[in-house]
Amino acid sequence: QVQLVESGGGLVQPGGSLRLSCAASGSIFSIGAMGWYRQAPGKQRELVASILSSGITNYKDVVEGRFTISRDNAKDTVYLQMNSLRPEDTAVYYCHADLQEERGHTIVRGEYWGQGTQVTVSS
Repeated sequence: QVQLVESGGGLVQPGGSLRLSCAASGSIFSIGAMGWYRQAPGKQRELVASILSSGITNYKDVVEGRFTISRDNAKDTVYLQMNSLRPEDTAVYYCHADLQEERGHTIVRGEYWGQGTQVTVSS
């Protein structure tokens, strides 16, 4: 059974930094795109950044230049380095992966989510 486990959230002052990690585990055949989403109270979940297995990245406009997404394919792990954090970055951050899972003699493609990690930016 595939799982995505996140770590690295917490409370930080404005202008500070945090690094989120998300490790995929289980019977993984291959991983395509990985990404980070966030959801603030009363708002819809939104894409923050994504990265393909080739390393090509994409960012939401308001985080570009402050956040950096990266991945270690050997470890099936994706990271989000967040610098110059602002109060409006406060949200629950979710890891997402588009991957292929081995189930017996079958390869099944699916989308998987982490459990979420709270990021709070406040003085």
